[in-house]
Amino acid sequence: MADPQGFLKHTARELPKRRPVPLRLMDWKEVYEENFSHQTLQTQASRCMDCGIPFCHNGCPLGNLIPEWNDLVYKDRWREGIDRLHATNNFPEFTGRLCPAPCEASCVLGINQDPVTIKQVEVEIIENAFDEGWVTPVYPTRLTGKKVAVVGSGPAGLAAAQQLTRAGHTVTVFERADRIGGLLRYGIPEFKMEKRFIDRRLAQMEAEGTIFKTGVNVGVDITAEQLREQYDAIVLAGGATLARDLPIPGRDLDGIHQAMEFLPWANRVQLGDDVTDEAGLPPIHAKDKKVVIIGGGDTGADCLGTSHRQGAASIHQFEIMPRPPEERAASTPWPTYPLMYRVSSAHEEGGERVFSVNTERFVGADGKVTGLEAHEVKMVNGRFEKVEGTDFTLEADLVLLAMGFVGPEKPGLLSDLGVGYDQRGNVQRDKNWATNVPGVFVAGDMGRGQSLIVWAIAEGRAAAAGVDRYLEGETALPAPITPTMVAQR
Repeated sequence: MADPQGFLKHTARELPKRRPVPLRLMDWKEVYEENFSHQTLQTQASRCMDCGIPFCHNGCPLGNLIPEWNDLVYKDRWREGIDRLHATNNFPEFTGRLCPAPCEASCVLGINQDPVTIKQVEVEIIENAFDEGWVTPVYPTRLTGKKVAVVGSGPAGLAAAQQLTRAGHTVTVFERADRIGGLLRYGIPEFKMEKRFIDRRLAQMEAEGTIFKTGVNVGVDITAEQLREQYDAIVLAGGATLARDLPIPGRDLDGIHQAMEFLPWANRVQLGDDVTDEAGLPPIHAKDKKVVIIGGGDTGADCLGTSHRQGAASIHQFEIMPRPPEERAASTPWPTYPLMYRVSSAHEEGGERVFSVNTERFVGADGKVTGLEAHEVKMVNGRFEKVEGTDFTLEADLVLLAMGFVGPEKPGLLSDLGVGYDQRGNVQRDKNWATNVPGVFVAGDMGRGQSLIVWAIAEGRAAAAGVDRYLEGETALPAPITPTMVAQR
């Protein structure tokens, strides 16, 4: 145990401070200041109670050994700490920045105090390890001669690829975009995670032997039949990329875009791509525009922060659900992930959040959107009903649809392979992560539906064990979860 009285002596939860809003809106760097000391972190780690039943383990699908590495950080044993962290998580630098931390929601201390800063301890361990040169290639003890194709380079695909490479298989990751990373690369804004962190990890994977092929649309550039002929096993990890649309009158007007039509352009600019006009603006941008974001989740917040940095004239973010309570809702008691009002860094930066509102119609002129018509709603018997007399019209030059994703894209690779689907339209898999097609496995959002990064990595690791067992008859790779586990969203 870190400090038997730590949670009594240090009741305050302390995190890195965010840079002042006017300052951080001038760049695309991560929003946090960089002066969070090891001493402060060790104090925070000392608050961990090393519970007899560590509910944080259950909250994290990776089964992270949280009390162990909290104790090691407190005792200044950072080298052992990264070993324990990497034992369950291939990419703590990703989860430590992007995961909403269901582990903290299930922290026992959180019953009557602020929970332990698990996520911050995690990211500081991995950053310290990179600084110290402790993150090095991990080579297999033998090569099996088996070849595995991983389709998709998001967190699930990368986790599966790294595990299978370390098991001795020759792994090739296919990505249809021009860079590896999936939504990590082009969906997550730079201010939430700078892309140098992806490149740093990819360098390790390449050194281990993983092969990356970009600009390859599997199912088109290489057929499903060719893929099955050339590889002993296939892991489908292409994500749930089919965005939820809003088929209402006026949807065909110019200026209405899906979030994933908008966000990648900003990332490309920051990556130095030649995609801007004479004014330095990408094809889809928010500069000087009246922006309306439809969708109140993380993707909507990503659009919000991006629009701020591009210089939007005004921003409204619509959410059809009612405003959550300030404290944990009674419907989500500990140790479940709490329903409560949250303010992200993007929300701190401005814009107006509008809850319990539904958009009925887009209006425009000369083929371009100029506004939308909406009204308030209330929940009645599980359905949204219009609140009469609440109709309003709001001007808009740019409308961004950030309402989530409804599943994988089926035409092409999935149809050609002949995989089956579950009731929600996701790729169906058995207890070993195998589809109905021999040698074809699935991991991440493509089989689970839209979910969290921590679930994607857990599925990638578990699916890798299934593939290894299929190829070798047995496996020593860990399988932290099963496909039947209930998703935590």
